[in-house]
Amino acid sequence: MGSIFIILVLVFLPSCFFSPVTCSEYIYPNFTASNFQFIDKAGTFLLSRNGTFKAAMFNPGAEQARFYLCIIHVVSNTVIWSANRDSPVSISGNMHLTPNGISIQDEDGKGKWSTPVLKSAVFSLQLTETGNLVLLDRSNGSLWESFLSPTDTLVIGQQLRVGTVLTSSVADADLSTGDYILAVGGSDALLQWHGNTYWQLSMETTAYKNTNHEVQYLAMNTTGLYLFGVNGSEVVVQVIFSPSEFRVAKLNYNGQLVVTSFSDTIQKQELVSPRDACRTPYICHKIGLCTNNAALSLPTCSCPSNFHGNSKDSGSCVPRDTSYSLSSACNSTNNNSVFNSSGVSYITLGNGLEYFALDFLQPVTYGVNISSCKYICTMDCSCLGFFYESSSGSCYALQKELGSIMSNSDPDGDVLGYIKVINASALGNSGDNNGSLDPGQDFPLIALVLLPFTGVSVVITIGFLVWRRQKVTQIRVFKDIKLAYPRFSSSSGDMDIFSIPGLPRKFEYEELQAATENFKNQIGSGGFGAVYKGSLSDKTVVAVKKITNIGIRGKREFCSEIATIGNIHHVNLVKLKGFCTYGSQYLLIYEYMNRSSLDRTLFGNGPVLEWQERVEIALGTARGLAYLHSSCEQKIIHCDVKPENILLHDNFQAKISDFGLSKLLSAEQSSHFTTMRGTRGYLAPEWLTSSTISEKTDVYSFGMVLLELVSGRKNCSTSAQNTSVNDDNESNGGQSSISSRSNLVYFPLFALEMHEKGRYLELADSRLHGRVLSEDVEKLVRIALCCVHEEPVLRPSMVSVVGMLEGGMPVGRPRVESLSFLRFYGRRFAEASTIEETGGQTLGRSSSVAGMHISHSHMSAQQLSGPR
Repeated sequence: MGSIFIILVLVFLPSCFFSPVTCSEYIYPNFTASNFQFIDKAGTFLLSRNGTFKAAMFNPGAEQARFYLCIIHVVSNTVIWSANRDSPVSISGNMHLTPNGISIQDEDGKGKWSTPVLKSAVFSLQLTETGNLVLLDRSNGSLWESFLSPTDTLVIGQQLRVGTVLTSSVADADLSTGDYILAVGGSDALLQWHGNTYWQLSMETTAYKNTNHEVQYLAMNTTGLYLFGVNGSEVVVQVIFSPSEFRVAKLNYNGQLVVTSFSDTIQKQELVSPRDACRTPYICHKIGLCTNNAALSLPTCSCPSNFHGNSKDSGSCVPRDTSYSLSSACNSTNNNSVFNSSGVSYITLGNGLEYFALDFLQPVTYGVNISSCKYICTMDCSCLGFFYESSSGSCYALQKELGSIMSNSDPDGDVLGYIKVINASALGNSGDNNGSLDPGQDFPLIALVLLPFTGVSVVITIGFLVWRRQKVTQIRVFKDIKLAYPRFSSSSGDMDIFSIPGLPRKFEYEELQAATENFKNQIGSGGFGAVYKGSLSDKTVVAVKKITNIGIRGKREFCSEIATIGNIHHVNLVKLKGFCTYGSQYLLIYEYMNRSSLDRTLFGNGPVLEWQERVEIALGTARGLAYLHSSCEQKIIHCDVKPENILLHDNFQAKISDFGLSKLLSAEQSSHFTTMRGTRGYLAPEWLTSSTISEKTDVYSFGMVLLELVSGRKNCSTSAQNTSVNDDNESNGGQSSISSRSNLVYFPLFALEMHEKGRYLELADSRLHGRVLSEDVEKLVRIALCCVHEEPVLRPSMVSVVGMLEGGMPVGRPRVESLSFLRFYGRRFAEASTIEETGGQTLGRSSSVAGMHISHSHMSAQQLSGPR
């Protein structure tokens, strides 16, 4: 009977109890595999049910020296998980499956890796169709899963929960743990290098933030990449891709997160972040200067002016002055903070350079001078350098590790970097031998007696001098702070203001008086107050805005709002450099935009904007709004998007001004300001119906601005200029965009009519003299009309608008039924303009046109301008 039982067991047991047969979906304990055993199958010993994934003892390189237990996507040959990434084995190294779990041993039997202690015995090992390697008990309950111990890759069906990270490899052929991680936090997904953040998912132009719920995990599916909250029932942040049955998100060894989709043998990179390779921390090694090379479409590496290549570390840079060496961060065995401070110096990086982490670092202090910033770094042994912003007195410390430097898009910026170096000769004189005696030397007896007492006296004296030096420097730091914030020491209320985190620099009123020549050079006047041009003591040109009719209760509330605005940094948003409170006066200090506002450039008598310049302005504005709506910690709705609030810098770079200021207005001023905005035709219909105001209100205003960029004139114009009279008035119920009496034009309606007829070139600015194609005009007009749909839900998000402008998303098709309200607006505009033109009955403040108040005493567009 015993022999019969054994025979039956051998017949009916799965073949995968034995090696070297490649199994399907399951293997069972007492199984052993090595690459050498399965060499004809490239080490493969297990396939998923449909053969989508395989498990193998695999070597990713050509040297045949490092073998890992890997899960591999068969079609693309992509390694999605590896077990013993930091302990590779030879070609004869074994993977063992026992009732205790999985273990990997080298050919000499030395253990390299194993699964943790399990709660019960293993019955089988399964490779699922999603690529998950699972240890199962007798009840098919999961004991351990590879998805819960990720390496550098995320696949569809896998969740990367808060507290779990992806870690890059060292190289494609070396799967050892690298220096980059993708971490999921409570509000975002972050890329980090030695604790320094250099990318956030919500920063992506294609990302959209839906809610402010706390994030629980990152996951992918066939449509995109998502951050989920509320047990997976809420999408917090999403990035939508084209539908694909299989995609992987891999943190590459160079620090970029790459999402790739696979369809048959075709693969497509759907996301590469950071898109700018120079923003990866170590692309040019330590202090290497990364510059984007447009001709090669690749970054190039060099060294900053005061540094040269390091012969011992290819790619890194060291000081040109060989008497200096780079400082190393302190650790438990190397503490070089105070006692070696006499040998510390700093080498400047020069103008036009920045650091990858500056957009994410909080200053260690602000409102101090550069000497104080140097002192702070000198006394902190983990500080390897710093960046100092002169306009705000902010000090940013570079700690733990030094990465690459990159060229700044603003070479005239006021942020300068300094690298801490050690003077070897100064350190050599500090007595590295700690005063130890050479036993071979002969000393007089009296010296041997007095030496201990003399040594103690010297130590006490040196200690006193060091303490006194620190004290003097600290007093100097406190004086700097007091000079920067003299009013803070006078009242407890001001001390509360000083304690608000993230508050930008506080300027003194006298300093701004001097900078603006007693507010002499007024360059604008808007709904928030007058704007003046000024030059600070360090020659930095700024725009100073005096806010009138402040609506908040006091200085602390004002500063809380300013702290929020001051912490918002984006290349397409005007930077707030500081603020000032002086009695009842409130002033904001902005970076100065040397090309003024879009309305002056677009509607003025200067050189005409070329079409590509208009597209770049539209794209920059869209990116700035997308950032305010989707990437800020708190969503910001601008509420007043118009050409006057779009400022232009060098190369017509667009920057949005006045964002986040609506909370500062009093109730009376806010109501008045809203009315004035409506006069100019950027007010969304929901303002007029007391409906909910959302970010889609800004989308509407942006659509109106986009139409003005196309035509080169105001939407509500009293001259047809480049338009032709519509000869089909009756086809639209007699409601044409052009008045038959006075040739008046309501351009949004005219754009709709030409869209319906496919006559897009008639909408382009006539000053371009044919230097634009019909399909280019069509693209912008269609996007604009989609933005001005009457129902907010039909308008695209600004993130989608960016995608359409960039070409990464298909351009939407306007819904004509949701644009019919433009015919009503057009008729009312013509009626009101006719009354004004004929000198007839004047519309008072109580009258309205399409719900938009018209008054002969209304502010001009220039009076509603933002900071210059």
